[in-house]
Amino acid sequence: MKRYAIVVERARNNFAGYVPDLPGCVAAGATLEETERLLREAIEVHVAGLREDGLPVPEPSSVVDYVEVSA
Repeated sequence: MKRYAIVVERARNNFAGYVPDLPGCVAAGATLEETERLLREAIEVHVAGLREDGLPVPEPSSVVDYVEVSA
């Protein structure tokens, strides 16, 4: 089991997300929950495709954190 960081952003009418450690691995959905589910599926398909093509599967390396600022 690997744990990849995802980034989900609110778009005008939906949510869009990507996986920093897997370039090209993206998904969009109507809700945050749908987008996260679709990203999980996209990661599985993406990794399977890399393996089928004999390419290395990148290890998770992105770090996710929050910082507080006074705005």
